[in-house]
Amino acid sequence: MTRTTTPPPRAARRAVATVFFLNGAVFSSWVPRIPEVKDALGLGDGALGAALLGPALGAVAAMSAAGALVSRHGSRPVVRAALAAFCAVPVLIGLAPTWAALLAALTLWGAAMGTLDVAMNSAGMAVQTRYPRPIMSGLHGCFSLGALVGAGTGAFAAHLRLPVPWHLLAAGAAALVLGAVATRALLPAGDDALHTGPAFARPTRPLMLLAALAFAGLLAEGAAADWSALYLRDTLGAGAGTGGAGYAAFTLAMTVGRLAGDRLVAAYGPVRVVRRLAALAATGFTAALLVAEIPAALAGLALLGLGLACVVPIIFTAAGRSAGGPGPAIAAVSSCGYLGFIAGPPLIGMAAEVIGLGGALGLVAALVALLALGAPAVAPAGRAHPHRAPAREEDGARPVPDASEPPRPA
Repeated sequence: MTRTTTPPPRAARRAVATVFFLNGAVFSSWVPRIPEVKDALGLGDGALGAALLGPALGAVAAMSAAGALVSRHGSRPVVRAALAAFCAVPVLIGLAPTWAALLAALTLWGAAMGTLDVAMNSAGMAVQTRYPRPIMSGLHGCFSLGALVGAGTGAFAAHLRLPVPWHLLAAGAAALVLGAVATRALLPAGDDALHTGPAFARPTRPLMLLAALAFAGLLAEGAAADWSALYLRDTLGAGAGTGGAGYAAFTLAMTVGRLAGDRLVAAYGPVRVVRRLAALAATGFTAALLVAEIPAALAGLALLGLGLACVVPIIFTAAGRSAGGPGPAIAAVSSCGYLGFIAGPPLIGMAAEVIGLGGALGLVAALVALLALGAPAVAPAGRAHPHRAPAREEDGARPVPDASEPPRPA
C-alpha cells in the first residue's frame, strides 16, 4: 500500500460546499413568493405553470455549453461567473411586469442555474479526486440544507410583507457577497481544465446508463415534490397542513440521507448504497400506497426521500470519472436528469387521469425499483479514486491507501 502524503484540500471543499448551500438557499427563497407574483400579474394556474417551466428549460439549454466551458477553462472561473449571474437575475423576476417578462427572467435564471450546477459539481469532483474519502453526497446535502434555510427565510419575508423585488435583491446580494469570498478558495482553474480533448461528452454506453439513472431519479424527485401534497389532501383526505408535511418529510429525510451518504459510500461502496437504499425506498413507498392511510403515506414519503438521497450525488461522481473529463460528462448526465424532473409531474398527472393518483405514484415506486436494478452502472472504473470500503470489489468498494494519520474531519 502507498502512503498518502498530500493533505486533502479542505478549504476548497468548504468553498464548494458553500456554493452548493447558496444555490439551494437562493432558489428556495423565491418559492414562497410565487403566489404573490401570480397575484400581481393576474396569472391563472396554467399560465403560471408554463412560466415555471422556464428554469428547467433554461438549465437544460445551458448545460452542454457549461460542460464545454468547464472543460476548456476549468471549473473555478465558470463557478464564479455562473454564481454571480445566478444571484443577480432573481430581482428581474420580482420586477417582471408581464407574463412574457416573467418567463424570460425565469428562463435566464435557469440558464445561470444549469451552468452553475454543472460547474459546481465539476468543482466538487476536482476536490473529490484529491480526498481520501467520498464527499459528493455531503456537498449535495449542503444544497438541501440551503434549500431549507432559503424556504424559511422566504416564508419569513412573505410574512413581513417585504416587497418581492426587495426580498430577491437582498437574497441575491447576500449570496453574491458570501459566494465571492468563499470561491476564492476553489482549486485553481488549471487543476481540472482540459486544454485538449472533447468539449462535449461522447455518448458511450456507461454514460448513457448513468443518464438513464439520473432521468429516473430526478423524475421521482419531481413527482414527489409536485404530487405528494395533492395525494395526501385529495386521495387520503388530509388537511392543508398535513398535506404540506408530506413533502417536508420527504425533504428532511433526503437531507439526512445526503449528509450521511459519504460515510455509507465509504463503508459499503456506491453500488450497494444505491441498490439497498433504492430497494428500501421502493418497498416502503409501495407499502404506504397499499395501506393508503395518512401516517403510512408520511412514512412512505420519508423513505422515498431517504432512498433517493444519494442517487444523484453518486451518479454525478461516476460521471465525473469519465475519461473525457468531468465537465462534459456531468453536463450530459445533468441534462437528462433535468429532463426527467421536467417530465415527471406531467407524466404522473396524465397517468392519474387513467389509473388514479395512487396508481400513478405506484409507477414512481416501480421506477425507483429500477434504480436498484441499475445500480451496477455507478461502480468505479478505470482510475477511480479509492475509498475505504470493506465491501466486495464487485460492489464498487475500494480500499483506501494506508496513511500515517487518518484524515481529520474538516
